[in-house]
Amino acid sequence: MNKYLFFSLLLFFIPLGLFAQSDSVVQQAVIYKYDIKREIGSTSWIHTQNAFEEANEINADVILLHLNTYGGQVIFADSIRTKILNSDIPVHVFIDNNAASAGALISIACDSIYMRPGANIGAATVVNQSGEKMPDKYQSYMRSTIRATAEAHGHDTIINGKDTTYIWKRDPHIAEAMVDESIYIAGIIDTGKILTFTTNEAIKNGFCEGKAESIKEVIDILGYKEYQLITYKPTFYSGLKGFLTNPIFHGILILIIIGGLYFELQSPGVGFPLLASGIAAVLYFAPLYIDGLAANWEIILFVIGIVLIALEIFVVPGFGITGISGIILVFTGLTLSLVDNVIFDFSGVPAVELLMALIIVSAGTFLSFLIGIPLSQKLFSSGPLAKVALQTTQDINEGYISVDSEPAHLVDATGIAQTKLRPSGKVIINEESYDAVAEIGMIDKGENIKVTRYASGQLYVVKI
Repeated sequence: MNKYLFFSLLLFFIPLGLFAQSDSVVQQAVIYKYDIKREIGSTSWIHTQNAFEEANEINADVILLHLNTYGGQVIFADSIRTKILNSDIPVHVFIDNNAASAGALISIACDSIYMRPGANIGAATVVNQSGEKMPDKYQSYMRSTIRATAEAHGHDTIINGKDTTYIWKRDPHIAEAMVDESIYIAGIIDTGKILTFTTNEAIKNGFCEGKAESIKEVIDILGYKEYQLITYKPTFYSGLKGFLTNPIFHGILILIIIGGLYFELQSPGVGFPLLASGIAAVLYFAPLYIDGLAANWEIILFVIGIVLIALEIFVVPGFGITGISGIILVFTGLTLSLVDNVIFDFSGVPAVELLMALIIVSAGTFLSFLIGIPLSQKLFSSGPLAKVALQTTQDINEGYISVDSEPAHLVDATGIAQTKLRPSGKVIINEESYDAVAEIGMIDKGENIKVTRYASGQLYVVKI
């Protein structure tokens, strides 16, 4: 009887054990990790979009950003921080060593910040490629952005009588001091200096939740014991797309587009400058079209602009409304393709994004003419392309002439008008008939004439 009881209990508890084990697997946390360990740019932004999309698809419980960067382009850092702030999944960041400039902005957007001992966060002043500080309009935008990012984490309100005190999770004034050297905060930063925190300073002032030596330690601090760690793996396509959408590369493509058209106009029929221009245009618009930035009508504007410029050059001599309209349409098509506008509604487009698009297109166009004009002269005169352009001169002294030069010796000769000259007609000199033009007034048929000069293949005569 005991034997039967034992097997009955065994059969009862085994399914319960399997169910409990299955339930523990279901309850296991999914932590999604992705890295930013390079300059913030178009590639970082594309990876961020892909990572967040994948994290949502697998219903991740946490997104963990592994960050180590000296900064990068503000426009992409702003896009990344907006993505983080709007995420339904909590986003935490582990600063492995540096979170400077754009990296600081991204870190402050996260729900919690963990830093390796010896790491730094701050120094978010906007600089150019040479490291020189940009004008105040750029700094003003960055001050506002980093302040708003800190404010997004909220504050506690303490009311003491008539006094109300706000205790921020991330103090916006401190965040702003990472951009503006004019800010003074007692015990933290003096004027004339840009704020950068060490790990201990960041913890003390509310810009770091704790120290950690590794991703695993951050996960332990967050309280996850049973978890599945999934790491974002960039694809070749996403890297290529990031390269093709890089603003610097866009500027180069615009230079090739405009420069190729200019070279082709300088030497019609060569072909490969036009081919290079066409390939550059495809590389420029294709990734933007796939991303939904370049709409059909924006690409059509560009094509119509090219057609109008060609008509101005080959069909309508001079430079008028056709050529000007073509230039405006080309410039507009290239610029609007870089921003996420809806027709001509720019309400959802950040000012810095529109400004960046204008700078990229303007710089590329300017450089194409700055470099293209002297380069074309060199290439088509003494460079490797000299053979594709006609360089031979036909000197008159060597017998090359487009009109009969025989009448030139008739200057000062006399004759009679064969027809009425009003002012052009025919004259007879030495019993030969020639075309002639009356210098003054009209000359009747049969009147005596004298040749005064010969110019551009034409005899000029006066009445005697």
